[in-house]
Amino acid sequence: MSRITDVARRASVSTSTVSNVLNGRRDRMAPETLARVEAAIRELNYRPNTSARQLKTGYTPLLGLLVPSMANPVYGFIAREIEALAQERYGFRIMVGNTYRDAEKETHFFEDLMAHGVRGVIIISSLADERHVEGAAGRGLVAVSYDRRATPGMPSVIDHVTVDNFESSRIAAAHLIAQGHRRLAFVTPSGRTMSRSEKINGFLAAAQSAGLEGSAQVIESLPADEYGDSMMSELGRMQASLMAKSPGHPTGVIGVNDLLAFGLMAGFRDAGLSVPQDVSVIGIDDMFLSTLMHPAMTSVRVPVPEMAQVMVERVMSRLVDASLPTQEFVFPPTLVARDSVAPPRA
Repeated sequence: MSRITDVARRASVSTSTVSNVLNGRRDRMAPETLARVEAAIRELNYRPNTSARQLKTGYTPLLGLLVPSMANPVYGFIAREIEALAQERYGFRIMVGNTYRDAEKETHFFEDLMAHGVRGVIIISSLADERHVEGAAGRGLVAVSYDRRATPGMPSVIDHVTVDNFESSRIAAAHLIAQGHRRLAFVTPSGRTMSRSEKINGFLAAAQSAGLEGSAQVIESLPADEYGDSMMSELGRMQASLMAKSPGHPTGVIGVNDLLAFGLMAGFRDAGLSVPQDVSVIGIDDMFLSTLMHPAMTSVRVPVPEMAQVMVERVMSRLVDASLPTQEFVFPPTLVARDSVAPPRA
């Protein structure tokens, strides 16, 4: 079995240089040196001793990833991107936990991760209250919060990485309005996370700008299960059925995410309405499944690969240097127009 000294000898560098590569400290390393070390690691099939690393650094080469529910395919997509980057660049694996946006469950996961030597975690939650996350950060956990901004006016000990949720729903509503729709709806589960609140505000801002306050409605419904992440499509289907029965139903509808929008399309179809001839539908996420729907669904793209890169880099950088100040990163969304939107019937 190869040792770190064998890698150093093959690459003609010191063992500390190899250690820097293995632990992500590559910023000031010459590209040719990094290439030699990585080549030596591959050629010797070197695998670090994780027990020895934990004794030396105080943490294991693992990152925690807490998601609302893996039943939502978008979280699988995010997990894949995070794991690929963490493994390829830093030699870290990820541990995934389902929290259902429950602060108590998240807190228990923090304790479990730290007990096993895990010192970095990415949380997908968007809860308005992050005091439990900040408490864990105060005990040494390096945390990145995904899909919400930092609390305005409050100093934060964790990083925040998010798409501009306000803009996501605003451009979706603006697209429907540009197509001639005047009766609009935004459908979301009840339970105001920060990202959902921002999406609602963006939708209402677009309606107000077009003078449609009186005909734009936000439909909040009780979730089918814990915060609706695993049954979001069923919630959309149920709401579409209810809207279809209403005289003068909305002609342009936005789902809080793609999964709910898929359910909307199915529910309108079940009720005898055609998409987009009778009702236009837009989702937010732009999952690959959007192109497989019939008709292909218009959606707002969330730049997951770019966001995953920042999240992993922030965790790794602050594991190496705890004095780095936390930051907020906000990414712009992009509307991807497909066949589920058309002008309303005359």
